[in-house]
Amino acid sequence: MRRTTLTTLFLLAIPFAAHAQQIKDFTYKIYGMVRNDYFFNSRQNEETVEGIFLMFPKDHAYDPLGHDINAHSESSLYNLHTRLGVDLTGPEIWGAKTGAKVEFDFRGSGSTFAVIRLRHAYATLDWGHNKWLLGQTWHPLYGTVAPELMNLNMGAPFQPFNRAPMIQYSYAPKNLLLRASVLWQAQYLSVGPNGKSRDYIHNSNIPEMFLGLDYQDATWTAGAGLHFSSLVPRLSSSMTTPFSDQGPNNKVNYKVSERINGLTGEVHFKYKDKKLMVAGKSVISSNLTQCSSVGGYGVTSRDEVTGEQEYAPLRVSQSWLNVMYGTKWRGGVFLGYLKNLGASKEVTDLIGTGTNLDQLAAANFELTYNIPHWKIGAEYSLTTAWYGTNDAKGKVRDTHDVANHRLVVSALYSF
Repeated sequence: MRRTTLTTLFLLAIPFAAHAQQIKDFTYKIYGMVRNDYFFNSRQNEETVEGIFLMFPKDHAYDPLGHDINAHSESSLYNLHTRLGVDLTGPEIWGAKTGAKVEFDFRGSGSTFAVIRLRHAYATLDWGHNKWLLGQTWHPLYGTVAPELMNLNMGAPFQPFNRAPMIQYSYAPKNLLLRASVLWQAQYLSVGPNGKSRDYIHNSNIPEMFLGLDYQDATWTAGAGLHFSSLVPRLSSSMTTPFSDQGPNNKVNYKVSERINGLTGEVHFKYKDKKLMVAGKSVISSNLTQCSSVGGYGVTSRDEVTGEQEYAPLRVSQSWLNVMYGTKWRGGVFLGYLKNLGASKEVTDLIGTGTNLDQLAAANFELTYNIPHWKIGAEYSLTTAWYGTNDAKGKVRDTHDVANHRLVVSALYSF
């Protein structure tokens, strides 16, 4: 993928904007920001894009002399989250207002960075109380309530973090908001036997599904949501056979029919006035690794002949609370807590992210200076992970803790 610059994006946007001006009944607004961030971590962490998206500190990794290899600091300066976007409104159709959004940055995907990444791309049909959205935007579990942080992980893994292609219907009478969505996976993928892959949902033929209800007024938002996923871990197994004519290393492949289902529930609230914001969310998740979270699943049974397996998801409790105050000078705190609750059945061969984590806890402290078009600030965060060994149901016992201290300093110019 070819490296590019913000100048290139502006040059691309100019003819697009000029063309939009010439189309009757279309209006547009170009927006974006230039963002620069410096971070320092006191040790090595589970992360993506060279530490930009932090998850949690890595466990001890001792060498023969007893030195912890992961007890080494890291730091970087980057501007990959510089963004450019356009909001469009178009002519009415079938009595509905039409609109669209396209937004991208330079974050890349996975371990690839400094390349263009699509953040949002969707079109809307809006009848007032009824609205359809088709395209990619925030996963509904990210939702109508999210924390306010300098850290670009936006509270993950305590807060579900994902943008996904979807078809979403919303109904908003008076102070209520009902959302129903079907979703697929694109940039944020589930973890399975072959690591992160789209294959698990592609082979499933069942999209993710979400149903949520919110109450909203001028200062309060409160609601709940339910999410379902159904993935296919494998299409075939590789089994050892005693017969030497069955292929290399006496291996033979069998077609298998496997599926892992997950049900996730969440509740959330938010209070906001001119200076004060208090928000929180609590999630009980099942196999929610595509949302930058901890979890996964394990094997409950295996056919001795074909190798076909049955699975049970690990359940994870994840919660956060965020309090912010101020306008020109704005500061606050974010607290997060996550607990591995294990599976409902005995499991082996765990698959997922952080399956040997018992608990995670985080405390973030932030202060920013805000004037028109500019935001400058710093954030300190302490994240502690408790590692151990899994018992028969995937819970973690005999734990020890590992901590990371992180400092982020950011400067944003928005337009």
